[in-house]
Amino acid sequence: MEGTSRAFGITSEIIPLSLPKGTEKLCELCQRPANLQCSECRVTFYCDAEHQQADWLGIHWRICPMLIPLRTPSLLSFEKACQIQLHLIKAELVEICRSVAQSKLSEGKHEEALPAAHFCLRCSIDVHGPNSVQLIPVYLLLAEANMGLGNLASVAELLSQAQWAVLQIPECGHEVYHRLHRSLGCLNTATGNLDAALVNFANDIYYASEEYGLDSTVTCRGHFLMADVFAKQGEITIARSLYSELARTWHGHLTKHLKTHIQNIENPRKLFEPSFDKFQLTEVDETLRTILDFWQNNPRKDSGQIALVALCLATLWFLGGDSLKALGFGNIALQACQLIRNHDLTEPIQGLLQLVQSAQTEPRPGSD
Repeated sequence: MEGTSRAFGITSEIIPLSLPKGTEKLCELCQRPANLQCSECRVTFYCDAEHQQADWLGIHWRICPMLIPLRTPSLLSFEKACQIQLHLIKAELVEICRSVAQSKLSEGKHEEALPAAHFCLRCSIDVHGPNSVQLIPVYLLLAEANMGLGNLASVAELLSQAQWAVLQIPECGHEVYHRLHRSLGCLNTATGNLDAALVNFANDIYYASEEYGLDSTVTCRGHFLMADVFAKQGEITIARSLYSELARTWHGHLTKHLKTHIQNIENPRKLFEPSFDKFQLTEVDETLRTILDFWQNNPRKDSGQIALVALCLATLWFLGGDSLKALGFGNIALQACQLIRNHDLTEPIQGLLQLVQSAQTEPRPGSD
């Protein structure tokens, strides 16, 4: 068993737990009776090695020592100072688990995100109570992880819990409403209830625009999801209009980022610092690639839109630090642009390609 654990990157072996009579230990993941114990903290238990490995990869490696004071009766005290300290530990655990779960979701590791999201919910209930607005983002986090795994029944249940919490706490704010409606829209899209999905995405766009602004990147994502539903319904004219507007908006955002980047070009370190984190890159790349595929495969090809979206992707990946992808999309943009006489994007595309080629030839900061 020790060898199996190490194959999954676990640093400590799993040891059998001899349960005292009348005492039942429960698995950290499934709450079934447990007979295995983490040999490091000795306060976390599992029903089998598979669940121990899943929990380790998901979150336990990050929080193992922090669980000892929370789960060791001899260390607990009713003194106020001690209770405050334990509360602070739980609050820190909530933030750690939320961050780890979100990071793994951004990498597409939905199964590994589940243990962190589940633990985040348990700690959040301890810290904030069972009817707190702080639980709603955690329900949505869990729903996103299950959505990625295709567990639609679990997603529906989690979103029902989030909806119930919203009904109990009407002052939860625009940001929470936008995230809830977006999750509901994605669930309805996955289950084929496209009319309901459109209603949810319309609400998502409204609340996102109230919170972040009509042209914000967050609101843009809602428009993209709505356009995708219209495309699935065969409403191609509406989808074309929305995709065109999205490309225009993203071109504006990315052009501003690029201008800032160029202004700092005299600082060699600035040139290679990515302007987007991994999660943002993945989401924006997915959005723009879908739009590009739509225009490239549409019977009514629009070379201008292909050039614009490919330029957006080239700019995105240049800012993200991947010169090869930037060069590939830049060439697609230039080829599409050459089909249109005197196109106003020709010069910006050529300028970006020159920046990309310079980035490929210049040494990165710190390299000898």
